[in-house]
Amino acid sequence: MTSIRIATTGDALARARADSVSATLASGSGVSVEIVPTTGDPRACLVAGECDLVVSAIAALPVATVPGIALAAVLRRADARDALRAHDGLTLATLPAGATVGVDSPLRRAQLQAEHLDVQVVHVGGDALAQLALVASGELDAVIVSTADLDLVGRPDAATEVLELDTWPTAPGQGALVVESRVGEEKLAAKLNHARTRMILETERALLALLGSVGAAPIAANAFIEDGLLYLSGRVYAADGSERLTASHAAYVADSPTPGADVAQRVAAELLDLGAADLGASDLDRSGS
Repeated sequence: MTSIRIATTGDALARARADSVSATLASGSGVSVEIVPTTGDPRACLVAGECDLVVSAIAALPVATVPGIALAAVLRRADARDALRAHDGLTLATLPAGATVGVDSPLRRAQLQAEHLDVQVVHVGGDALAQLALVASGELDAVIVSTADLDLVGRPDAATEVLELDTWPTAPGQGALVVESRVGEEKLAAKLNHARTRMILETERALLALLGSVGAAPIAANAFIEDGLLYLSGRVYAADGSERLTASHAAYVADSPTPGADVAQRVAAELLDLGAADLGASDLDRSGS
């Protein structure tokens, strides 16, 4: 019997991701899967040979590849949307003046500020359960979290409002998990790979890579495939939410060997023509850098 070791940190969300992959790998395959807890970087364990696979949210991974590590599988994407968790069932529109809203990324901060809501935006850390606890304790009035993360930790009921992608686009790759292996050992997770999701995520992350010149400006990107067309919409925000630029393009998947790269190039070019690089530079100026 083949034995596979999956490294994970101790927080509830990371463990839920590892458990989900473990169950799928073991199902009907005769594979024995062991969860290996680590207090350090799971990818370091992978390089050191202390585990065989690492499960991550692709939105949290750098665009650049790491020598010796391969993207062995991209899992079918879950819900890519963000959700608001607020006390008393409140929504963004009904939050009272001065409400404290926790976010864990520059993108969510910029989006909240772009809505011109009379709220205080504060940075929070920890996983989805830790952030929900801040609302339950009364320390915060609301938090914005990933809908997919709420599902993973068994709290889909926690959302008081789900924010739609057309008005609230999310980070490139949000809602998708990936499995990394050492180069040459990709077959360990091959059965998990979802080709359609992989193309979508590669498109979103290609846009992220092409927009490297926008500096501190937060970037949102959402792609999908429908009727043979690959659609991509990208948005760049000023860090303080005072400005935002949007571009969208589509390409027929069958018309090119690299449709994701092609459509990402067109979206990036339009955003840069609109002034996305200047938007990022102005953010650095405002920060005093």
